[in-house]
Amino acid sequence: MSVTSDSEIGTARIHQEEILEAAALCFMERGYNASSIDDVARRLGSTKGRIYHHYRSKADLFADVYRYGMELNAAAIKPLCGAYDDPVEKLKAMAKVHCLTMLRTRPFQRCVWEGVSLLMRGATTPEQRETLVELQGLRESYAIRFREVIEDARESGKTDFESSGIATQIFLMALNSPIFWYSPRDTDDDEQLNEIASRCTRFALQGLGIGKEYLQDV
Repeated sequence: MSVTSDSEIGTARIHQEEILEAAALCFMERGYNASSIDDVARRLGSTKGRIYHHYRSKADLFADVYRYGMELNAAAIKPLCGAYDDPVEKLKAMAKVHCLTMLRTRPFQRCVWEGVSLLMRGATTPEQRETLVELQGLRESYAIRFREVIEDARESGKTDFESSGIATQIFLMALNSPIFWYSPRDTDDDEQLNEIASRCTRFALQGLGIGKEYLQDV
């Protein structure tokens, strides 16, 4: 009986992540319906067989791109969730890191958004819909983590809004917005991305009624 080594598992995962990155770029540029496994293979510089070794269909590949995008989001904010006593400071940190993740992993985040759109339009097979409903659950669980901190911030008296549900949706829409209007340039570096994220974060926090005196270090 053959035993798969840790190095072989690691190599397989690297290969799979390369496929996901190529697929995310294709789906972002062409959209789900107009993209094909052939397109992904060409971008990857490989055969279709390499992709079909991991994924039986384009729908399965798209679902994994969506899932990976949400995993990137969750991993980015995880270290911050227990790192602050002040809910406003926690919210500031989570918001900034979330927006930076949108900028740095934009192709994956655009696929997440397209997955939401496909589900809302009902433009899916029953099997695809079941998968997208499951993935939407990951997205909603992620949003709840922000909603809880937003509600804690209101309890601290440093915010001013009515519905926490509406506030959370609008807050995240502001932070997500760079995936639609940001166009990467060769000259962009971490400092420039940090500045874009800071501006978006300050705007979103002010929308919750957080005063400018709390935003100087964002």
